[in-house]
Amino acid sequence: MPELEAPLEVGGLELPNRLYRAPLLECAGDGPDAPETLASELEPAAAAGAGLVFQGAAPVREEGGRVAPSMTPLADPEFARTLSALTDAIHDHGGRIFAQLDHGGLRTMETWHAEYRRANPELSQLAVSEPPWPLRLADRLGFLALDARVLSTEEVYELAADVGRCAANADDAGYDGVHLAGANMGIFQQFLSPFYNRRDDEFADGVRFLEVVHDEIRARAGDVALVAKVPAETASPPFVRRHLTDDDAVEICARLDRIGYDALVPVRCSTFWDMSIVRGRFPDRAWRDEQFREGYVAAFGSRWKAALVAAANRVEAVAYDFEPGWNADLARRVRERTSVPVLLEGGIRSREQIDDLLGSDGSEQVCDAVGMGRPFYAEPRLPARLLDSANDAAEAVCDNCNNCTVPQVTGANGVCRTPEVLAERGELEREGTYERD
Repeated sequence: MPELEAPLEVGGLELPNRLYRAPLLECAGDGPDAPETLASELEPAAAAGAGLVFQGAAPVREEGGRVAPSMTPLADPEFARTLSALTDAIHDHGGRIFAQLDHGGLRTMETWHAEYRRANPELSQLAVSEPPWPLRLADRLGFLALDARVLSTEEVYELAADVGRCAANADDAGYDGVHLAGANMGIFQQFLSPFYNRRDDEFADGVRFLEVVHDEIRARAGDVALVAKVPAETASPPFVRRHLTDDDAVEICARLDRIGYDALVPVRCSTFWDMSIVRGRFPDRAWRDEQFREGYVAAFGSRWKAALVAAANRVEAVAYDFEPGWNADLARRVRERTSVPVLLEGGIRSREQIDDLLGSDGSEQVCDAVGMGRPFYAEPRLPARLLDSANDAAEAVCDNCNNCTVPQVTGANGVCRTPEVLAERGELEREGTYERD
């Protein structure tokens, strides 16, 4: 069975080991300082030994489709080429870097971010089908603003072509691969999900969209490594009658394997953008922080709406309690059905847990590579500890409090803001734990 330090081949590309930094929001924007900002966020992971670094969701179009403030699109070839400074930096450390491609569809900022909507009144959402009734109800109650336009068959093909163009831009900038953001209520999930997809053309089968996207990427970016996140909507609220089950997700993965995807990331989530994808405690500190209060009002439209969102967040924290390795069983099933590497993330925090999932401690192998997300906000150089063979008891200091994530709706950087966690990291730094031999 493979050790964490063993190399892994993904679509002909060799990763130096099986530890990766999962996609996160870097909030680097699209200005001239974006490459430097991204490097400051991502290079430490590669310098500390991560075999693969994912850059978080990059919108596939210049206008619209952004799911959070300060995102970094790859639609402009000239701008994308400036990111070669980032990819060169990752490669200098022997690491690999993939760009995650995304379009929010019904989840875009023009749906939920009040200030952004006022500044961009010409933008409307792209919808796979007519928005489901819970979103229409939230629109009537004033919590969302829907002005959705259902994509025609021709427009679906054009959207797939835009994904292919962005993949080509990423390839030209030196990225080693691309990753489709198939969860978090983005448009790839919306095509796959029976909750959103009620089309009557060829794209009524959501996998057909991912097949066309695959073909566009291959036509425009050649054999660049291609990874897809695949959702099982098992955390959906009870009132959602039609959603993707674990069985559905396994079957989708099997089909994507046959189509030609190079690796798969199965995840359990909801039909909505909620805490099911991150899990953990209610981020009380972040909601109470005065420096973000006005940003929350700008995002949600008023103080009372922000308070209601915070209340819903508190309920979700109870419903989606933290569970170590919550995608492991799903990943095991996908690995049994497919021939390509299966990447696993979600609630992984220790070297002992990693060895168990890879089967290197003699247990059944569940996946081929393991990733962490939020722990990198707390410890940008975390791999140095996890890859230290003399420290098999290494465990991330992340406390799963989510104070790093909520402020991102205001455009704030994703960083750890919990004093106790930062103090622990500081002690590890003083001990030289993050230095590599």
